[in-house]
Amino acid sequence: MKLFARVKLNIYGKFGLLFPLKNHQICRAICPLMPYRGGNPAGMRARGKLAWYYSQPMKRHIETTKDGSSTLRVEGWDEPYHSVHGAIQESRHVFIESGLKHCNTHPLRILEMGFGTGLNALLTLLEANAMSLPVHYTGVEAFPVTLEEAGQLNYPQQLPGMGLAGDFERMHRAPWEENLQISPYFTLLKRRFDFMAVAAEEQFDLVYFDVFGARVQPEFWTEVLFEKMYRALDHGGILVTYAAKGSVRRAMQAVGFGVERLPGPPGKREMLRATKP
Repeated sequence: MKLFARVKLNIYGKFGLLFPLKNHQICRAICPLMPYRGGNPAGMRARGKLAWYYSQPMKRHIETTKDGSSTLRVEGWDEPYHSVHGAIQESRHVFIESGLKHCNTHPLRILEMGFGTGLNALLTLLEANAMSLPVHYTGVEAFPVTLEEAGQLNYPQQLPGMGLAGDFERMHRAPWEENLQISPYFTLLKRRFDFMAVAAEEQFDLVYFDVFGARVQPEFWTEVLFEKMYRALDHGGILVTYAAKGSVRRAMQAVGFGVERLPGPPGKREMLRATKP
């Protein structure tokens, strides 16, 4: 069974992305900043508007967070990729301490929703090596950071370990849709399309749900996407996220997850961990 459903959209975008959605649905899901009126964004033909949209780079700049580690901020949304209270602290607390270390599966299959800066993958690589835990890591991303941006992120310098700069660069240079073994315990597969295209069936043990916040992308925090995550997880699998809103918790519960509120990372009171029975 294929990991992702692939239905070609009749547009010519920069990335040649594959989506199982109609034009106006794509506009709503991927382009939330675009004015939206019925079937056509801003009264324009969806095909031409989307082709233009995908040809434009996402404007981002580097910021330093409170723990000294860097993050990216999307200028149009004023939305950071990681917590301004500490990028490394947040990722380690939410995804490693509350996620990976809570799993007893060996080997471990991880799906990351929002590969982004690659920080979560780098932290997982470190942990996999330290624990001698074989990890297959699938990262989904529609708008990858550039190599230039990745080169400005200071995670290898902020984290302990030899050769991390080289490993981090290899992650960002890794070809899409191909498995790449970064270490004896860590294999990376990067997939380049929208989150709504995920159609896996019981193929993962752990989901890092690290999409942008509901303020800018509310459509990714609903039952529609959490149903896909539920189906993607094997029985006993877990999903962890930095979010703790009641509406998010209820959406998870509605699709079948058992949900726990956990102490959040610095700057955030709570986070959520969901388990598939």
